[in-house]
Amino acid sequence: MGLLSKKDAKLISDPLADNNPITIQVLGICSALAITAELKASIVMSVAVLFVLGLGNVVISLMRNIIPSKIRIIVQLIVVATLVIIVDLVLKAFAYELSKTLSVFVGLIITNCIIMGRFEAFALANGPWRSFLDGIGNSLGYAVILIIVGFFRELLGSGSLLGFKVLGDPIEKTGVYAFGYENNGFMLLAPMALITVGIIIWVQRSRNEALIEDN
Repeated sequence: MGLLSKKDAKLISDPLADNNPITIQVLGICSALAITAELKASIVMSVAVLFVLGLGNVVISLMRNIIPSKIRIIVQLIVVATLVIIVDLVLKAFAYELSKTLSVFVGLIITNCIIMGRFEAFALANGPWRSFLDGIGNSLGYAVILIIVGFFRELLGSGSLLGFKVLGDPIEKTGVYAFGYENNGFMLLAPMALITVGIIIWVQRSRNEALIEDN
């Protein structure tokens, strides 16, 4: 028997595809639109949500039997706010320039629908281990979409990935620019992020419908 049972493994695999929090549940869209103009920002936000949701689910699960139902939302907000503050302080200490870019959006993790939704729907009803797996799975599902969107927006909008010019130099006209290619500045604007996410949602849901029909 492996480390994870089939039921536990689905907690990680399902959010990556069949029940992705962005493409299927349509949660966490705001950050997918706001910070994905650069791949690096997408990756950092993904790691931040992974930390907050994975650890937050465990904390809420451990406290589930002692939290009065009337104040459970307040307790959840306190837990997630504490974890977000930790993320913000770490970013300021080790990636100050990036922290300035993400400052507002890191703070908005507190109200991220994915996090509060998993606290309510899963962590309050399950043990720490399964809650941890659920947090990791949904965080990874969220991260996949952010990274895909960030990849295409930076590549087509700036001709670079993680700050490195991969399509050539637009000034010296090297690489693809030698053939007349121009960066699509529209990719760096929020409307294109919405269109990109919409295309991914369409592809994901079409795939799921096709699998249902085959079965």
